[in-house]
Amino acid sequence: MADTAAQIAELQKRTESDPNDEIAHFSLGRMLLEAGQPADAARALQRVIAVNPNIARAYQLLADAQLKTGHREYAIGTLTEGVNVAHRRGDLMPEKEMSKILGDLGAPVPQFADPSKTVVGHGEVFCKRHGGVGPKLEKQPFRNDFGKEIFENICANCWKEAIAFGTKVINELRLPLADPQAQKAWDQHIREFLNLKPPA
Repeated sequence: MADTAAQIAELQKRTESDPNDEIAHFSLGRMLLEAGQPADAARALQRVIAVNPNIARAYQLLADAQLKTGHREYAIGTLTEGVNVAHRRGDLMPEKEMSKILGDLGAPVPQFADPSKTVVGHGEVFCKRHGGVGPKLEKQPFRNDFGKEIFENICANCWKEAIAFGTKVINELRLPLADPQAQKAWDQHIREFLNLKPPA
């Protein structure tokens, strides 16, 4: 618990020194939510959306915080907006999860036309990041199960975007990747960016 409090304090310092650091605000919001502080988490996550309204996962976490503070109608609005953002960006996992929460709340779920069935050709992969077919990576990016998962489920174009995002995560969160906890945090951010489920 002391470790969590220290991490939260460090993230709060970073968000205060740079109010436009969306990754620090996102990490802070998620940690506050996990620490049972939904009202504070909601403020951090609202800032994420203000800085970058295209992060679908931020809407999902914000809605969770709003539900935990008794703001059901706000949560429905956040989820509805989040589903539309996620669909527009091809973020399949957050779109599916937020749609389910809306359904569970008895709220209308945004509907979209089903994409036509696409055939995956040689040298291509159906990409879970953008929900369509794209060029396959030439080889696994890492020699582990995560690398294999990326190779089989992510197109080369989206992986290029993920690398740029991953570099931003390392720089903004100052992650020393020799540290297993830092590596775990990096993997988590990349998984969310790529719409890949966390390992069981």
